[in-house]
Amino acid sequence: MRQKGQITTLEERIEIAERASAGESSPEIAAAMGRPVSTVRKWRHKYQREGRAGLSSQMGRPAAGALAQSSAEIKAAILEMREQQPGWGAQTIRLELAKDKRFADQKLPSRSRIAAFFKERQKVRKYERREELPEPEKQPLERPHQEWELDAQGVTTVAGVGKVSVINVLDICSHISIDSHACVHTRHPKAEEYQRLLRRAFVRYGLPEQISLDHDSAFYDNKSASPFPSRIHLWLLALGVQVRFIHKPPPLEHAHIERQHQTVAWQAFEGQTFDEADDLQRQLQARILFLNQEYPTSALNGQPPYLANPQARHSGRIYQRQTEEQLLNLQRVYDYLKDARWFRKVSSVGTFSLGGLVYNASTSFVEQTLEITFDPATHMLICLPEKCETAFHLPVKGLTKSALMGSATDLAGFIDFQLALPLTYPTTTL
Repeated sequence: MRQKGQITTLEERIEIAERASAGESSPEIAAAMGRPVSTVRKWRHKYQREGRAGLSSQMGRPAAGALAQSSAEIKAAILEMREQQPGWGAQTIRLELAKDKRFADQKLPSRSRIAAFFKERQKVRKYERREELPEPEKQPLERPHQEWELDAQGVTTVAGVGKVSVINVLDICSHISIDSHACVHTRHPKAEEYQRLLRRAFVRYGLPEQISLDHDSAFYDNKSASPFPSRIHLWLLALGVQVRFIHKPPPLEHAHIERQHQTVAWQAFEGQTFDEADDLQRQLQARILFLNQEYPTSALNGQPPYLANPQARHSGRIYQRQTEEQLLNLQRVYDYLKDARWFRKVSSVGTFSLGGLVYNASTSFVEQTLEITFDPATHMLICLPEKCETAFHLPVKGLTKSALMGSATDLAGFIDFQLALPLTYPTTTL
């Protein structure tokens, strides 16, 4: 539990108020948040007396400051070390001060006083309470195309091609290898590469019910404690595909796709040399077709996936590239965003960023934290400043069909083995 005297953030104060309003006791809130009971009582009482305006108050020291007994030279030295070595904490700086001959005859401030000085001068990174994105609960997998796992294998070197990162998609229930795509000369595939691959997979197998993803920056805003959903995330939602993020590292989660990486590598390119990237892509496509049609799978009693699950050759939810815009339903996106919340600090020029897009909040709210929600009826962001009872509204950006579809409109590397509709399947020869 954190100690008394530590400054709470706006997010924490709001959480205390919300939990108190929901009927939780101060000890219950303190236990859940890791805060002293006295801190919880202070802010719940201020909220009861003053409303949300009371939550903007900050703990502070007298005007003399945290290092009132230290010389200006010591203060300057502490700030200089903090600027030059931002990774150094109060204890390290205290030890470095002790080595400085300039201060041999002076009383040095304690570690706690230096830490308080940093907070006073806003030289510490404030704690941000996480606001997770809404997502479906993990369900037992009982049918084909209920959930696909999508992931990019770590970069590898393929003879004749160079550095390659291979993206693989696997249907968990049926064990069908959905697709495999080589992204050449890159260590980190961009969102457009994933979108191309998924379009190709949708053409072949239809839309799945759900896709599970890791926290790669192409899918997830890793830089914020209250992330805004990525373009791919919103695009999938608009298509009617749920998104679930893993919360434990492989192999605790995403174990199937991790094994698939190894299988595809062994089958397609390990120990092989290719004249060009297109040859590698053709080999990937040919080998995943082999895995589906011919390769015996132990989890399927030694049968290949197509033979064991003939009904899994298509999800029944038809996707066509030409009609993608008509398939997109933005109301699904609006309904999703209404259950989320974000906290953003207004910059020195009156702006903040959400979903990679910059919004103008006005210089009236400089250095204040905004609590941001989404109104699905008006498609506006509702922004409530830290020190204000009245919210202001801004039109949300980037929520158009064209923006979600992006520029990756081709099906690069597509080798057509999609069956014509209506769906009829020839007998597989083994």
